[in-house]
Parts: sequence; structure tokens; C-alpha cells
Amino acid sequence: MILTFDIGNTDTVLGIFRADELTAHWRLSTRPERTVDEYGLLIRSILRESGVEPEDVTGAVLASVVPPLTHALARACERHVGVEALVLDPSTPDLPVALDVEEPLTVGADRIANTLAASRLYGRDTIVVDLGTATTFDCITADGVFKGGVIAPGVRTGAATLTRRTAKLPSVDIEPPTGVIGRRTDSALQSGIFFGAVDAIDGIVRRIREEWGADPLVVATGGLAPFLAPHSATIDRVEPFLTLHGLRLLLGDRGGRS
Repeated sequence: MILTFDIGNTDTVLGIFRADELTAHWRLSTRPERTVDEYGLLIRSILRESGVEPEDVTGAVLASVVPPLTHALARACERHVGVEALVLDPSTPDLPVALDVEEPLTVGADRIANTLAASRLYGRDTIVVDLGTATTFDCITADGVFKGGVIAPGVRTGAATLTRRTAKLPSVDIEPPTGVIGRRTDSALQSGIFFGAVDAIDGIVRRIREEWGADPLVVATGGLAPFLAPHSATIDRVEPFLTLHGLRLLLGDRGGRS
């Protein structure tokens, strides 16, 4: 079995794979202040909760956009699970994908993992819409070339900024509203946030398609993907854990066992 970690600015997603099956997953708050031992004990607890003993783990791989946490989790895997974690970043030797952009060393590890997963799982040109702290649009060719994309404010990030900077607007849950026209302040706000996000996705996807000159598959990933995708005119499918699958494939290419 292998451990995969997608470390984002807000959440860290941990997945356990047996072969190519994601058997368990957790979404944790990203807490860079935690120590190596705190993370190690947390990982061991999570493993045992899912019926896995630390000695059953044969490999670990992580993608991180939070540098202080990268080292802590890698050391936690080594010290408390007994495996050396592979850390994915643009400088990782022998990447199985190509980064065809002007500054390849600035490409986020999650976008590299998405490129690998999309090219292997779908085998066609793909736009991956990753709904995290930022909403990213990754343009990926069928043969695993990352062509660049778009980075926009995340749905929750934008909503939090709006309510924080306005005195009388309340915080609301991000969920499908009953209608577009809100008849209360909270329902109007919920509608604007939700449908604004959906229409922004569709608008950017259409612009990418026009400029790219291709007819790519559009895949949504991230925690909000299942909520937003049914209301989108351009999203073709949802894979909430696409990044974890990319990490699993990377470790498999390196001979990692599961």
C-alpha cells in the first residue's frame, strides 16, 4: 500500500492506495506549525483507523505548495512509517511529463500530478479545473505535455474576501441555491458566489478552447468539484482525487509498490 499527500494552502488531502484503488482518504487542515512527530502520530492514527499497519506501507509520495510542510511530512513518513517519501516538484529527475511553459520551475507540484493523471487516465487533450484555494485551469495534451493555463481566485477565497471586506454581508455556505434571484441578503450572496463561480469556469473554459484550437475533455477536481460540476455547461466529468491518482502513477513509474 502507498500513501499519497496533496498539500495545499488550506487543506492537505491524504490518500491510501492498494494497487490503483484509492481505498481511503482524508481532508485535513494544513497546519505548518505542527512538528514532525505530531504529523507522524497523526499519520499512524489515520492508518490504523483504516485497518492499515505502518509496516504495510511500501511507499509514499507527496506534492506540496507549502514548503515548510513538505519537509515535515516527508520526515514524518520516514521516522514514523518507515518509508522514504518521494517529493514531487518541477526539479524531480526524469519527470514522466513535459512542462512546455516559459518558467517550468515555477509550476506547482499539484499541476504536474494533474498532468500525469489526465494524460494516463483519459488519453486525450484535457483541461483540468482544480477547485482549491486558487482555481487553476491546466491545459494538458494527450501525450502528457503541460501547456500552461489559468490561475484564478478560489471560490472560498473569493467568498471569504467579500464577506471580510464588507460590514453587513454575512458568511454563507457554498452550496447550490434554490434559485438565481435571492430574496434575502444571504440567499442573494449565496447565489452570486455559487453561480458566479460556475459561470467563471464556463467562460474561461470557452476562452481556452477558442485559443487552444482543440476540443479537450474538461475534468473538475478538488473538494468543490461535485457541487459545482452539475451546474456547469462545460465540465464533462468529475474526479475529486485526480491529483492523488497522479501521485500514485508517479510512484508506480519509479517502481513503488502498492
